[in-house]
Amino acid sequence: MALFIAASAFVVLATIISFFGYRYYTRPGRVYEQLGGPAAVFTPIDNVDAKPDVIVTILEQLGTAIPVDPDEASTIRLDLIAAGYRTANAVPVYLGLRIVFAALVLIAGIVFRGYITSNPVLQIVIPIACGFAGWFGPSFILDLLVEARQERLRFGLPDALDLMVVCVEAGIGLDQAMRHVSQELRDVHPDIAEELNLVNLEIRGGKRRSDALHHMVERNGESELRKLVAVLIQTDRFGTSVAESLRTHADFMRVRRRQDAEERAGKVGVKLVFPIFFLILPSMLVVVAGPGLLQVFKYLFPVMRGFKV
Repeated sequence: MALFIAASAFVVLATIISFFGYRYYTRPGRVYEQLGGPAAVFTPIDNVDAKPDVIVTILEQLGTAIPVDPDEASTIRLDLIAAGYRTANAVPVYLGLRIVFAALVLIAGIVFRGYITSNPVLQIVIPIACGFAGWFGPSFILDLLVEARQERLRFGLPDALDLMVVCVEAGIGLDQAMRHVSQELRDVHPDIAEELNLVNLEIRGGKRRSDALHHMVERNGESELRKLVAVLIQTDRFGTSVAESLRTHADFMRVRRRQDAEERAGKVGVKLVFPIFFLILPSMLVVVAGPGLLQVFKYLFPVMRGFKV
């Protein structure tokens, strides 16, 4: 009976997975192949017809109810923009998420404090610490997201510069080169492609190229982008070769990336000291010295007890 139930459950699960796999993956893939590949996708800035998510709406309402200093709100918006969240309601949603996360962690601390300790003082301190951790936890996660996006921008910048060099040497202007690079790198390096696309849109909107490039640096805060913008502005100001400047900067960034990789490889030995000392070394001592200690306990201790008698 148990074997029949297990076989029936396996057949049902395999049928469901096969149906959804064919419906949402295999069949659309065949259609794309017949059409000749995926078409160019243009992501609109604001989708008017899209219905707002209920959770996002609730978080936005909670965040709007919080009184926030304008300077702090501006700092939060800059961090959210650097992390890639650039919608109009990003700051209220973030603040609402902090409220919900703090409340959940506070409730968890109140519920489980009796299982953690029986000290009455710690039972008061633990919920307070959980509340603070829940309030500042999203800020820490946001910092990690900003660092991860800056790292992706830094890693994708040499490839973007190489494509820009090819475009400029082919006779295309710098603005058109940035537009072509943003289209070509949309799948490989979407972050740098998005930034170059925004720069091109600002230039087409009437802003000067230097202002648009400075805005890109202000949005992301990445040092490598700041260096690239300085190179482009100086090249435009003094009339030097754009292709040579971009190629030199791309070579410099590749050398810098290789040096960063070598530096991280050199730090591996130091970082492995604590895992080796606390995790690997005790197990090795148990395996190597364990049999000898068992022999000592088995033969030496009875002999010592005989001497005491």
